[in-house]
Amino acid sequence: MDFINVAFAQDAASTLAKQSSGWTGLLPLVLIMVVFYFLIIRPQQKKIKDHQNMIKAVKKGDKVVTAGGIFAKVIKIDTISNFATLEIAEKVEIKIRPDMISEVLNEAPIKPAKA
Repeated sequence: MDFINVAFAQDAASTLAKQSSGWTGLLPLVLIMVVFYFLIIRPQQKKIKDHQNMIKAVKKGDKVVTAGGIFAKVIKIDTISNFATLEIAEKVEIKIRPDMISEVLNEAPIKPAKA
């Protein structure tokens, strides 16, 4: 009878060890997901939000660069039909989607480098 009690005691101890190892096995996965969120997902969301705010702030007369690398001046932004008219040369206009504007160029004066 003593042998059976010892066998049940050993079985209970091994079951307890197996249950606790299940939670500790999930801990690295949770840590990887947290790191993945802060290093990849969150910065990407911030970049998208900043780009959307830049697009909303574009106005007539701004100088912009498109996603295709075309330097142009904004002639008109039509929010209803969702397109922007850009002038790339004198009397040469193109229509693009506003979200294809990748950068707004500031007209800050360039300071000469000191020699």
